Amino acid sequence: MITLEQFWMTRDRAYASELTDAIRRDAAETVRRANALIASFVRANPANTAVRGVASGWRPSAVNAATPGAAKKSNHMLGRALDITDRDGALDAWLITLSGQAALTQIGLWIEHPSATPNWSHVQIIPPASGNRVFKP
Repeated sequence: MITLEQFWMTRDRAYASELTDAIRRDAAETVRRANALIASFVRANPANTAVRGVASGWRPSAVNAATPGAAKKSNHMLGRALDITDRDGALDAWLITLSGQAALTQIGLWIEHPSATPNWSHVQIIPPASGNRVFKP
């Protein structure tokens, strides 16, 4: 289970001046939905025991600017996105199946296409501009 502490990655203390109440609320919702998704994945794949944690959580503006490949207006900056570790690629592979897509829809998450996220799964709580459940960044 992912915790808010893991999501903050100690940045809540180092960049406290950037952390608004809205970011805190959205972060809590992002973590809640990510945990629901991980639970759905585990139910569908009980033999997969790989640990799923935070590859990237909240990114204050300076951290986001220094992150290779990060969008200038990344949802990570608003607490609305989370990168879940997926070293074996099993989560990403499941997310593009029918059952994975159904879980995303039911939980209210959107993901970057797995081809853009090696070793992690990017999930966000708001739709991208395309509106597609699985989108290319």
